[in-house]
Amino acid sequence: MSPARKTRFPSLEHLLQLSDDCGVIQHATYDVPNRETGYCVDDVARAFIVAARLYLEDGRREARGLAARMLSFLHNAQLPDGRFHNFMGYDRRWLDQAGGEDAFGRALWALGWGLSVPSERGWHRLCTQMLESALPHVPELYHLRPCAYAALGLAQAARSELAAGHAQILEMLGLLTERLLAARARYDSQWAWFETTLTYANARLPQALLSAGTVLAHARATAVGLETLAFLETLTIERGVFIPVGNEGWCTRGGHRALYAQQPIEAGAMVEAELAAHAVSGLDHHRRTAGVAFDWFFGHNSGSAIMVQGGGCRDGLERGGPNHNMGAESTLCYLMAAIAMAAHPVAEQRGVRR
Repeated sequence: MSPARKTRFPSLEHLLQLSDDCGVIQHATYDVPNRETGYCVDDVARAFIVAARLYLEDGRREARGLAARMLSFLHNAQLPDGRFHNFMGYDRRWLDQAGGEDAFGRALWALGWGLSVPSERGWHRLCTQMLESALPHVPELYHLRPCAYAALGLAQAARSELAAGHAQILEMLGLLTERLLAARARYDSQWAWFETTLTYANARLPQALLSAGTVLAHARATAVGLETLAFLETLTIERGVFIPVGNEGWCTRGGHRALYAQQPIEAGAMVEAELAAHAVSGLDHHRRTAGVAFDWFFGHNSGSAIMVQGGGCRDGLERGGPNHNMGAESTLCYLMAAIAMAAHPVAEQRGVRR
C-alpha cells in the first residue's frame, strides 16, 4: 500500500475547478482549465457518475449540485431520436451532428447511475425518459468498448428498484453480453481476450461481463469476465506493480507491447474491474489486485511518480515522467476508482485511501 494515499472518499477540489454551470472543461494546462477545448459528453457522463455516486455514498451537497448540472448537460446533448451529441465549444454550440459510439455508451452508463440515487425522484424520471429514448439504438453499437460502457449502465439501471424487471433493459443487456462473449470466442485460450490488440480502457470489457453476469444470472458471462481479467493481469502486473498497456503502439498478439505512455484510464478501469471480480468471486486476490492498480496513482508505478494532487490526476506517465497537465478524463478516472475503493464492502478492512 502506498504511503502517499490519504483516507476515505476523494476530494472534488480539482473537478469543481474544471467545472462550470455548463459542464466540465475537457483539458487543462497544468491544473488550469483550458477553455478553448470546450466540453464533451464523454467527460460529462463520467462526471455525473462521480458526483452521483459520491452524493449517494458520502452525502456531499456539492456533489449533488454538480450531478444536477452534469445531468442537465446530458439532457441537452440528447437528440430527438435518442442519440447524443458529444462535442460542445466553450461558446455552448454543438460541434457535431451526432456523437460517436463511445459517447453514446458512456451516456447510458451515466443514466444507469441516475436511477441509483433513491432520494432523487426528478433524476429518476428524467433518466428513465432519456434511457427509453436511447435504448432502440443499442443494437447499432459495433465497437466493443461502447458495448461495455452501455452494458455497465444497463446493469446499473437494472439494479434500481424503479427499473427492476424492465424487459427492454434486460433484453438490451443480454444482447450486449452476447456480443462481448462472441468477441472472446474468436480467440483460443492462449490469447484469452476479445481482440487482437489491447488498446484503451481494457478492463472495462471484463468488468461489463462481470456486472452483466450478476444481473442476468449468466454464469458464462461471469466465467469469461474472470478469465479475461486474469489474462489482462498477466500482461499488466509485474512484480506487484501495475504497468498498463501504453498508447504508443498498444499491445498486439505476437508483437509489440508498449510501456508508455501509461494512461489513468487504464488504472481506474482495472481498479473497478478487480472490485467487481472480488464482489463476484469473494477471492481476496482481486481485492489486493485492485489495490495494486490503485497504487499506480500514488507512485507505485514504473516511474515512481505521484500522479494525484488536490483531487486531480496528471494526464499520463510518459518515458520522461508524468505529464503535468490535469485534464478531465484523467481526473475523472482517478475519482471513479477512488470512490469505488472507498465504497467497496471491505474498504475499511484495507484502509482505503485517496
